[in-house]
Amino acid sequence: MDAGAGAAGPELARAVLDAAKARRAEAAKTRRKSAVSGDGGERRLRGYSGPGPDPRDPQPLGVVLERLMKARGWQQPAAEATVFGAWEKVVGPEIAQHSRPVKLEDGELTVEARSTAWATQLRLLAGSLLKRIAGEVGHNVVRKLHIHGPAAPSWAKGPRRVRGRGPRDTYG
Repeated sequence: MDAGAGAAGPELARAVLDAAKARRAEAAKTRRKSAVSGDGGERRLRGYSGPGPDPRDPQPLGVVLERLMKARGWQQPAAEATVFGAWEKVVGPEIAQHSRPVKLEDGELTVEARSTAWATQLRLLAGSLLKRIAGEVGHNVVRKLHIHGPAAPSWAKGPRRVRGRGPRDTYG
């Protein structure tokens, strides 16, 4: 307070008041910088929120879940789960009635058709199916389709199995 060293009375009071205001303004600047987190997050507000929208107001569950999924990097697994969970919505009711997704690994979706005829039809529609899947769940979730017909019945049933040709070996 060297500015007020030679002052007396009202001038001294004014110099002390100006110095206190300057210290307070400087402290407020450093407080604002430290209140904002480094990752661009929101500041924690204090006091009464007022009549307008506020980040402290109750949020819809969907908004909170979307924010959580984005923060944790769960968008890709959620999109992959959508392929299986909402198959009918993704590809349409007619195709979903005659096919089902089996597995999804490294962007390659394996689809099992109800019959070999439907497997052939789905192979012909593979390009449009990929576009529909990308439009519904996002790009690069499914990059390639593997379509096959229904699995053949297995004759290897029971705890003890005799190796051989199966039921054909008794016919002659």
